[in-house]
Amino acid sequence: MEWVETTAKTIEAAREAALDQLGVGADEAEFEVVEEPRPGLFGRVRGEARVRARVKPAQVREKQDRRRRNKSDKSSKSGSPRNSSAKSGNKGSDSKEKSSSNRGGNRGRTSNTDNKRGQNMGSDDRPESTVTPQEVGDAAVKFMDGLTEAFGASGSSSLSVDELQLEVNVSGDELGLLVGPGGRTLNAIQDLARVAAQRRLGDHDTRLRIDVAGYRGRREEALGKFARGVADEVRSSGEARSLEPMNSADRKVVHDVLNEQDGVGSRSEGEDPNRRIIIEPS
Repeated sequence: MEWVETTAKTIEAAREAALDQLGVGADEAEFEVVEEPRPGLFGRVRGEARVRARVKPAQVREKQDRRRRNKSDKSSKSGSPRNSSAKSGNKGSDSKEKSSSNRGGNRGRTSNTDNKRGQNMGSDDRPESTVTPQEVGDAAVKFMDGLTEAFGASGSSSLSVDELQLEVNVSGDELGLLVGPGGRTLNAIQDLARVAAQRRLGDHDTRLRIDVAGYRGRREEALGKFARGVADEVRSSGEARSLEPMNSADRKVVHDVLNEQDGVGSRSEGEDPNRRIIIEPS
């Protein structure tokens, strides 16, 4: 997933703006602070905060880690007789030497651990994913076909691929159960499809969107029309308007529409699930 870059008066505001652009929650993104506001005269702040963000690939490595731990445990057990004999041979050594040796050994172990920790913290070099977008899409289609059948609905899934994201669209009759009130069921299904693809294929950077019977397209069209209407009211009255709380995907749609409108600006405030957009004259 490519990085997006946002600016705002504070780092937190820039982070929130980036989340709105990505259409994800804070736990699904990673950030880099490019520039911080600088203190000026009389306590004023100069410049703006600049933040880079992207969707964070989920780490699905529990089984492999467990196998590594099991191998490590077996290795340590197989080496225990030698360790035991070595300990018995050292029983007669001076206690002060033991104390000194232990302190030195602890320092060495701490140093190695710190070095590894420093390498991990300073390294952002994840191995390149070998999973192709087509593989992710095929896994998502298979998941959605199975889920549709489990719901007792009749539908078929189709896949469209572009450079930025995949979209799986389920078409058929009486698919309202897959959408739910306000699209909440559909959003949950989309999260499940992403997790299913990651567990099946491993980590990848491909963004996946699930749509049912064209619901998201209709939703985006309705949100755009609503946002343009409120923008007209704000321009006429010169007063800011606060919208109802929205999820991150809907906020992104509204921000994108308002970015194309002259004379108004938008920002988000509050915490999910009560985070909302403020439209104000610019």
